[in-house]
This record gives sequence, C-alpha cells and structure tokens, in this order.
Amino acid sequence: MLTIENLSFTRGAFTLSANLRLEPGLTAVIGSSGSGKSTLLSLIAGFDLPDRGRILWHGADITTLAPGTRPVSTLFQDNNLFPHLDVLTNVALGASPKARPTADAKTRAKAALDQVGLVGLEARMPKDLSGGQQSRAALARALLTDRPVVLMDEAFSALGPALKAEMLELTMSLMQTKTVLMVTHDPDDAKRCARATIFVEGGAVSPPVSTDILFEQPPEALAAYLT
Repeated sequence: MLTIENLSFTRGAFTLSANLRLEPGLTAVIGSSGSGKSTLLSLIAGFDLPDRGRILWHGADITTLAPGTRPVSTLFQDNNLFPHLDVLTNVALGASPKARPTADAKTRAKAALDQVGLVGLEARMPKDLSGGQQSRAALARALLTDRPVVLMDEAFSALGPALKAEMLELTMSLMQTKTVLMVTHDPDDAKRCARATIFVEGGAVSPPVSTDILFEQPPEALAAYLT
C-alpha cells in the first residue's frame, strides 16, 4: 500500500496538501490545469521533496529516497525515449541502465516488446515509430523496471481517442498487480479504466473515491470542472 501522510509542499503562492492511501489497481487523478496533479506525481517519484509529511510504501518511509531507489516508475507524456538509441536498447534500459545492454536485458526487452505488440521493431529508432508505437515502447520499458508503483502523467494524451483507449486497455491488462496513478484531463479515461479516482483542486488532493460514485455524485468543484 502507498500511503501519503499529511503531505505539504509549497512553491511560491502554490501549496499542495495530501493525505491518502492507495490500494493496488489503477487510480485516476483528475483536475483542472495547474491544480497540482503533476506535482503530486513528482513528489511520489522523488523529483520534488515535500516540506512536511511522509510517503510510505508498505510502511517503509521513502520520502527522502532518490528517484532511482524508489519502488516507482514513471510514464511521461513525451514517452522519454532516447532518440539516439534503438527501440530494443531503449526498452532494455528498464532492466539495466546501460547504453550497451547485457544479453539478459536484451532477452527481457524482447519479451516485453512482444507483450506490447512491437515484435520486429527492435532495431528501429524512436523517430521511425508512430505515436502509438512510441507509447507501447515506453510501456514496455516500464514493465522491465518491475517496480510496483507506476505513475502515468498524461502518458497517452497525445493519441487519438481509439488508440488512447487501446493503450489504456493494454496498460490495465499488463499492470493488474501494480499500484498505478494515472493523471488525465479526460473524465472518460477515468470512467473507462479506473477503480478509484482522486480529484485535485487548488492544490487540495482529495482521497480516492470509487470512480462510479464520484461521477454519479460529484462534489461542487468537480461538477464545475466537468461542465
């Protein structure tokens, strides 16, 4: 279980506060631009450190750990693929952070590419992939990190509706045992695949609520956002 305990983070005039627990499964994070969604993910990933409070994974305090030592991997909107490395090497970085992957890392990368439907594209460069293929490669790399918490910061927002829905379905099927936090501006994304949804408004992070219940009975601020 991922626990965020009395967390507070202030930069300039903006303050984010959060106090919640996250069970395994996919949880959506929704809210207006600038509300603090990406800041929440950045704090969990370790790219920012809170002013107060703690982040716990199964009771162990990870608040001050460096990003690379946390049980967390992140899927970014731009996929964060290295343009000078081929697809196989990009994916293998999830298993071993070396530009020259080991034989074992290559084998695991090929298996991950198979899982996401990219067999035969191992030698291509990122620029030679479509947007959907780049997203699949980034997802394959996240699988290889084998970390129990996966943060998705609008990872598929640049894709068309049909392809985005396909990628969400693929994510759900491949990460059933992980704790996944998915930032999105689209309520349909949350309704499609999120067991629970967190609403963020003005830096205030609400605890997760059943997605069906939240959208059937939205609080006033969420109702205003949805309209």
